[in-house]
Amino acid sequence: MNGIVKHQSTYGLGLYYSYTRDRWSSLKGNMNITLPDNIVSSVIALNDRLTVPEIQDYYFPLAGLLQLSIVNNHNLYRGRNSFIGLDTVKVPYIIGVTGSVAVGKSTASRLLKTLLLKINPEYNIYIVSTDNFLKNNKKLENEHILSRKGFPESYEIDNLINFLLNMKSGVHDIEIPVYSHLKYDITGDVQKIESPDILILEGLNILQINGNAGHHDVYVSNFIDFSIYLDAREEYIKQWFIERFLMLMDTAFKDKDSYFKKFAGLNKMDAIKTASEIWDSVNGINYRKNIIKTKYRADLIIEKGMKHDIEKIMMRKL
Repeated sequence: MNGIVKHQSTYGLGLYYSYTRDRWSSLKGNMNITLPDNIVSSVIALNDRLTVPEIQDYYFPLAGLLQLSIVNNHNLYRGRNSFIGLDTVKVPYIIGVTGSVAVGKSTASRLLKTLLLKINPEYNIYIVSTDNFLKNNKKLENEHILSRKGFPESYEIDNLINFLLNMKSGVHDIEIPVYSHLKYDITGDVQKIESPDILILEGLNILQINGNAGHHDVYVSNFIDFSIYLDAREEYIKQWFIERFLMLMDTAFKDKDSYFKKFAGLNKMDAIKTASEIWDSVNGINYRKNIIKTKYRADLIIEKGMKHDIEKIMMRKL
């Protein structure tokens, strides 16, 4: 097959087709979307390095694939309800975006929202981070797991599942907690989710099925209609984490309300050492123990290279 590499025997890879850039780019067809530079810059987070050609070659076809899936999902839902004699209520199509800290989940989520709004300007599209369902710092301290924030046990998983259950049950207006990366804690504010057509759920462990499940083994992934996993070699992700730490030292860490203001005065050498130690003792462990193990549960995998550039798209076989 031209431009498609068929993986065979190794675990996980046999579930996917692997697409070259040229072959994947050819799938965008006649998608008539333009993205001004100011929109592109507004969706890219910190040290992510997405370019317009990369967006056109990789994300335009992905937006087209998602649009096809959304339309088919809605048609199937309406047809099924008609067949069994149920009224059709509005429920959102849920896209899951997952992967390690610092791999580019927020950029991917904002970009997908932007593209899907270009295709469907009448839609309500929300991005919800699972950070909003973290246990607050006081509770994490009481449970002696503040240093394991981001690990599966640090989330109010029942609250997250209840939220998704309500979304898929047609509850239109829901308020959820708000997490502040500046304050490194749940704030007490709320985010209103009002009658969404599409919900983009972004988080570290949304495809996990072992361990900390509630609701009699109902999992977050049960509610996701299409899942995307962003990945790269761990040494690349660690380097991106360190680069982001250095950038935050010159910006958010200097804020008087920042939880991490104690790091703002570090010299560059000490900052690199500190960020490296945080990765090795927390984020790297979570990545290896929990996150990477969910990679082959995703519908689509985006593999990134050393410079944050996308190298490969892997799509699950139907």
